Amino acid sequence: MNASIQYLNPAEAARRLGVSAKALRLYEQRGLVVPVRTSAGWRAYGPDEMARAGEIAALRALGLSLAQVARVLGGDPQGLAPALAAHQSSLEGQVRQLAATLEKVGGLRADLAKGQVPTSAALADLLGSGPSLAFDLPWPWGGERFELNAIRPLTYITGPLGCGKTRLALAIAEALPGAAFLDLERAADGAAAARARRAADPVLKARIDQALAWLVEDGAQDSDALIALLVGLETEGPTALVVDMVEQGLDEATQEAVIAHLRRRGPGARPLFLMTRSCAILDLAALGPDEAVLFCPANHSPPIQVAPYPGAPGYEALASCLASPEVRARTEGMRATRPDAA
Repeated sequence: MNASIQYLNPAEAARRLGVSAKALRLYEQRGLVVPVRTSAGWRAYGPDEMARAGEIAALRALGLSLAQVARVLGGDPQGLAPALAAHQSSLEGQVRQLAATLEKVGGLRADLAKGQVPTSAALADLLGSGPSLAFDLPWPWGGERFELNAIRPLTYITGPLGCGKTRLALAIAEALPGAAFLDLERAADGAAAARARRAADPVLKARIDQALAWLVEDGAQDSDALIALLVGLETEGPTALVVDMVEQGLDEATQEAVIAHLRRRGPGARPLFLMTRSCAILDLAALGPDEAVLFCPANHSPPIQVAPYPGAPGYEALASCLASPEVRARTEGMRATRPDAA
């Protein structure tokens, strides 16, 4: 190592790149970037390694699988055209949304100039980035009011065993018009019901096959559990989907591929509520602006939305929960007959 060149440890490299340390390890495992080693054998990232990792992170942000990233970095641009087209479409959608918001601001200012004070509903509509949700919490919370403003494309529901997160997930599915609940029976009998639906609907089958190919390229293991999950995720109709223990039956590499696949859907995607106790699915360091976390505390306090940064209300309890041995076991794919008694 050249002493005059700054080398970063994996944690600092990941922070500067805006990715998780797990993502860096995955890049290394797939041979996409090779960190140098210190005299003590520790991984380190110099300017060349950071530039390479930055390219990978940028391509991943465009929605490319790791196999597609490898091909692009190897000189084959195939896969870039559809990724750039999808990114352009997403940006155009954001521009339209911003233009609509600017129009609302102009209308409110015009009303204000006439002495008309904006209503709270008008202000909430202006500040919100999606639909909202409000309902009375079920037992064990005793009917307390729960409100969630600006539903994101990805919302995680988590908490320790017995905290009530399953009841919260079911209540959300019931309160959201047109929402569906994807339960743990989805993979029963070798995912027979899911496979039958896939075979009977050519359009659905094409979407599932495309998603499955991307996931396998990204390190996922084809399995009954994955097929059943994809059938639920790719079926059109529900306005929102609440998924019970999304990691059930999936090994860690598959979990990481699944959440990367769901993130690439973009800000205008159908809302998903993912109940989970896996730190591969819910990686606090990797959360983006289109994601939210609902945490159910162990003492049956009402569920809270937790901002993903240290010092935020509920963050330490959430981080401690995700660091528990039971969560680590679920992340690594260890199964239980009934994963959650909540």
